[in-house]
Amino acid sequence: MKSLLSQVVKHSKRFACVALISPIVCAQNVILIIGDGMDDQQITAARNYLYGASGQTILDSMPVRSAVQVLTVDNEHPEKPVYVADSANSATAMATGVTTSMGRIGTSAKTDRDLTTIIELAEDKGFKTGIVTTASITDATPAAFATHVSVRGCETPERMVQYQSHGDYVIDCEQDTQAKGGLGSISEQLAVSNVDVLLGGGMNRFNKKAENSEQTMLEQAKHHNFHVIKTLADAKDVKPIEKMMGLFAGKHLPVRLQGTDGRIAEQPEFSFLNWFHRYLGSVSIPEAMECEANPEFAADNTPNLKDMTKVALNHLNNDKGFFLMVESASIDKQSHKRNPCGSIGEAEQLFETVQVALDFAKLNTDTLILITADHGQAAQIIPHASMYNVYGVPVATPGAIARIRTPEGSIMGINYATNEFNYEEHTGVNVPLFANKNIKDKSGNDMIGGLIRQKDIFTISKMYLGL
Repeated sequence: MKSLLSQVVKHSKRFACVALISPIVCAQNVILIIGDGMDDQQITAARNYLYGASGQTILDSMPVRSAVQVLTVDNEHPEKPVYVADSANSATAMATGVTTSMGRIGTSAKTDRDLTTIIELAEDKGFKTGIVTTASITDATPAAFATHVSVRGCETPERMVQYQSHGDYVIDCEQDTQAKGGLGSISEQLAVSNVDVLLGGGMNRFNKKAENSEQTMLEQAKHHNFHVIKTLADAKDVKPIEKMMGLFAGKHLPVRLQGTDGRIAEQPEFSFLNWFHRYLGSVSIPEAMECEANPEFAADNTPNLKDMTKVALNHLNNDKGFFLMVESASIDKQSHKRNPCGSIGEAEQLFETVQVALDFAKLNTDTLILITADHGQAAQIIPHASMYNVYGVPVATPGAIARIRTPEGSIMGINYATNEFNYEEHTGVNVPLFANKNIKDKSGNDMIGGLIRQKDIFTISKMYLGL
């Protein structure tokens, strides 16, 4: 009977998982989809534009929904909370189950201890693993699942020691260099990693020489059994025993949509009299724009996130199981730039990818799909013209606003006002979580409740895989 059961599990996993074995024992695949910066404002804006105010995204049909509290701590005083996260520490929480400080990749606050990630745990137990992103694969979110450095900017060897990143900001990961007994930069660690699938951008990071070596990281990756593909069509040539790396842009992949002629959110203009008194004069708000195809996306033959995910799933699918992290990265990156159309197009890519994951799960019922964000972002939907204008008062947002003409014929106002710098900041809100099903803990309680902590995503993935 035992032998017969093992054959059923091997050749007909779907039937075995549903009928013969409990979900905890048989759970084999986890697909974690992260919309970087995808809070409810971003989802609502994308829904309004893509499907209409009364329409639905695929997320709206998911059977399980929760809210996720994003936690961050001060680096020198980990007992003190910091109320707004960055992608590095929030991805680290999801990857390791440990709350850490901003900028850290797979390392602990203050003590700088390397934290074991869900991918490393899965690999140790014989599961396949993969990372797919529209960013460089060395960017904070993907890096946190497979590497360990003290500062997220330490992506390549030349950035490891006293590297002047932006303005007066200097990053330093000297303790992580191989010369000091560390694991090296993010790209060096990925090049020699055991991750079975790495797809995204970042070719410029891998064309550089490794620390104290004449080899580039790309050459090292090939030496460590990575089959480097130039297009998704090349994936057919990758053997099942080989690892796959596809780097489809120098840095991040271009986004699908942009505002009319590349327009982004703009500042309202107040007349001269308004400087004397806020009730005087007038205000001019930006002209409405539409979202249009980004020519860079087509010119670079940029692969869609859904297609990269299909390739990854095909390569990872096996009798043992896998963990796959998929990131739609530029919801966040375009919001930083005050480009709502860029964020909407990236959200659309995430929605398409969720459908790919759900289609896979229909045929592989032992698959848990989790969709969430790493943190909130600037961008809120506001009246496209102030409601107070009916009183004759020249009122407008103190920040930048994009007035987007939607396919429904209305105008949607999206506001950016975290600062007056050229780069918007994150926000400290809860983020949503969606799942295709819930799972039970050892006491029989649902693990996905009404509110969970971000580190619980690690625990849920670990439990489902039986690690």
